[in-house]
Amino acid sequence: MILDEHSNVALLKEIAELLNEETDMERMLDGAINKLLNGSIFETAWIFFIDENGKHRLVAQANLPPALAEKDCRHLQKGGCWCVKRYRDGDLKKASNIIACQRIENALSAKAGNSEGITHHATVPLQSGEEKFGLLNIAAPDTVRFSKDELALLESVAFQIGSAIKRIGLTKQEQELALVKERNRLARDLHDSVNQLLFSVTLTARGGVEMSQDPAIQETFRDIQHLTQEALNEMRALIWQLRPKGLESGLLEAIKGYAEMLGISLELKVTGVIQLPSRIEETLFRIAQEALNNVRKHAGVNDVQLYLSVTSSDVLLVLKDEGQGFALDEGVYLPSIGIQSMRDRAKAEGGSIEWSSKIGIGTEILVRMPY
Repeated sequence: MILDEHSNVALLKEIAELLNEETDMERMLDGAINKLLNGSIFETAWIFFIDENGKHRLVAQANLPPALAEKDCRHLQKGGCWCVKRYRDGDLKKASNIIACQRIENALSAKAGNSEGITHHATVPLQSGEEKFGLLNIAAPDTVRFSKDELALLESVAFQIGSAIKRIGLTKQEQELALVKERNRLARDLHDSVNQLLFSVTLTARGGVEMSQDPAIQETFRDIQHLTQEALNEMRALIWQLRPKGLESGLLEAIKGYAEMLGISLELKVTGVIQLPSRIEETLFRIAQEALNNVRKHAGVNDVQLYLSVTSSDVLLVLKDEGQGFALDEGVYLPSIGIQSMRDRAKAEGGSIEWSSKIGIGTEILVRMPY
């Protein structure tokens, strides 16, 4: 027993060192459960994050049996179970043995594969203080219950993971706040310096047209005025992107405001109640910004249709124009129309984006994002 206690202390120390060093959430979770499995009798682990609405999301897993790993862990991804329900109801306070696992039973009933002797699992909440994040589930072959010492080890590991989740979350918030401050500073500097200079050049060129009697000189000043006005419009769009006005009033108001600034007429069609996390709203807004910029620069039209559909699990954003369109080659990188930027933004939030475009017919962009 003394040897086991020493082994557990060494394991907890090893996990703590990893958690203290890691700054990426995904790597931290994967590393922690793999170290736990390698240093204990446990053989399978998975972690659910559970949001304030009680919706669970599989964020990490290690050494799953084929029955649970089948088709991208579909039996862990979908449906309900005892442990998630207890967590939602506030009845799960500490590590608990599970009599049976509904997800494993569903996988076996669907003949999804071999469970490799895993029929039950223990579960322990991940939390830091009063803040809860989700569940750590642990299993071993031919094991229906774990001992008090084994559950105590799970609680210690879960406490460490919960503290690391809180730390990484706070660090990310600080980074995002610093980024917002830097964007605001750049926006102010651009507005106070470059933007004002461009406006002055526009006025000077206009005055040159009125003062000169030479048609060639007048035409030159008109060209300068036109190019400076275009640069001024670009600068205003850049400032808008750095510090979007209206997002605090909601996603639709922000997109409408940006479209008006570009001189684009936006037709809106919305279904569902728009109550999205702030990170999803900003991602959708940035994608819509890029799409509207493309319409102004490349489509040759000023009318855009926007469809927004919100369900209990995801949001669908469609932007459609009847402009010039383009031929999209998936094997070619097209930075000029921001395709890669939009794709990266959607992917970063676990979403997807698709394009449909034909020369002379128009373009349709479809963004689907879970939340």
